Amino acid sequence: MSAPRPPAQTVIIGGGIGGLASAALLARAGHNVTLLEKNSELGGRAGVYEEAGFRFDTGPSWYLMPEVFDHFFRLLGTSSERELDLVKLDPGYRVFFEGGLPALDIAATRAENIALFESVEAGAGARLERYLASARDTYEVAKKRFLYGTFASYRGLLRRDVLGRFPTLARLLLTPLNTLTGKYFSDPRLRQVLGYPAVFLGSSPYTAPSMYHLMSHLDLEDGVYYPRGGFGEIISAIERLAREAGVNILTEATATAILTDSADHVAGVAYTDAGGRDHTLPAEYVVGASDLHHLETRLLPERLRTYPQEYWDRAVAGPSAVLVSLGVSGELPELAHHSLFFTTDWRDNFSRIFREPTSVPDPASIYVCRPSASDDTVAPAGQENLFILVPVPADPGIGGRGSERVREIADAAISQVADWAGIPDLAGRITVRRETGPADFVDELNSWSGTALGPAHVLRQSAMFRAKNVSARVGGLVYAGGSTIPGIGLPMCLISAELVLKRWLGETGTEPLPEPPARGA
Repeated sequence: MSAPRPPAQTVIIGGGIGGLASAALLARAGHNVTLLEKNSELGGRAGVYEEAGFRFDTGPSWYLMPEVFDHFFRLLGTSSERELDLVKLDPGYRVFFEGGLPALDIAATRAENIALFESVEAGAGARLERYLASARDTYEVAKKRFLYGTFASYRGLLRRDVLGRFPTLARLLLTPLNTLTGKYFSDPRLRQVLGYPAVFLGSSPYTAPSMYHLMSHLDLEDGVYYPRGGFGEIISAIERLAREAGVNILTEATATAILTDSADHVAGVAYTDAGGRDHTLPAEYVVGASDLHHLETRLLPERLRTYPQEYWDRAVAGPSAVLVSLGVSGELPELAHHSLFFTTDWRDNFSRIFREPTSVPDPASIYVCRPSASDDTVAPAGQENLFILVPVPADPGIGGRGSERVREIADAAISQVADWAGIPDLAGRITVRRETGPADFVDELNSWSGTALGPAHVLRQSAMFRAKNVSARVGGLVYAGGSTIPGIGLPMCLISAELVLKRWLGETGTEPLPEPPARGA
């Protein structure tokens, strides 16, 4: 590893997980770091909303890739065990199907899931074993050669483990995920279970590269976890570690421009505080950890944009969402911690979201989280905490909080859950309700096109084809978060923070950075 450079005055724009993680890593490496967050609370998409004794996560709710969290915390001299109280979910999730077909419970172990697949389709158990073996192999190669690489150099890809798999990797990149699952399984329910991870990537099983079948290794083999207290605990832990490392965090501080010198190197960041007063922070290094479209098209002059508006006009946005946070009286044993509701005509669902003219699917394939199934701190005694996510097109015109259209979409989703899960009195038991729509993602997160996730993981926006994490026109300007490499999701954002540090160190290797000795070692 290259020797660290001298300390730098560094400004981070954005207080989501990518920004906080970048701040913590850079401060630990000796930078003098100030983080600017436009909202009053940190977390970005991983937000928290509290009302009447309920604590709702308003963003990510699946804890996958635990080894990525483990590695990140060890880079900061601590551990996941020390920072979080994790529980493995069993079942990992429950799947409901349109038409009253029996629900499927995806278990916590590989063996149980193989048996489940066999019970649905004769021979599917053995085929799932082969599918998961391929998923595991692809995941390990991706983790070692793709996810932790900045693509500043492609030498790391010219390794035997990549070159020997090149025909397979090329085929996986060029084949849609839905095509691959169809080669293994006939039953549409099993194909939906294996295709749904594309949604985690802001994409569709009909367009996401089948390389992403690696995701099935995570939920069907590794298992699904949950941090007690909710996902806000992850943000709180990283914030605490960042502050301990010396990061100065300013909330209600809205960045208005990235400033440069005559050599087109960053010179500072202009921002406005909560009182409307203008300020300037000098900087030698700037990390843009908010929405990349906003950073490039609003905070930089046109001549210094690596990703100008023309780039975004050709890009594919991930879906937006209508989010419904519900407090419900009484228990809801019909629902697991995670429940998925799949419509029969999936292709139509995804076409409505991604193809022009777009429209809201009806009925929609929706996701429901019931964290109170595993955590008695997120709802008052005798009540349940529900979070419903309805995927919709990335279109702010659908509306936001208070919009009649958003409320109609939420009403339909509540009715669908009640009908499919057999909870006829669900609507009458709701005591707390709050909706979020695409316009809210724009207002609160500066989200491009109102997308809930970021640029979709289609082929031309995946791996080395995704937006790079460094400006091609401004020296000292790098990027973190879901808009850039390696992509969408909390683990990916933690890796993106490590890639920021790699850029600073001049480290071009593809593997995770060495971990410091554990405390007390």
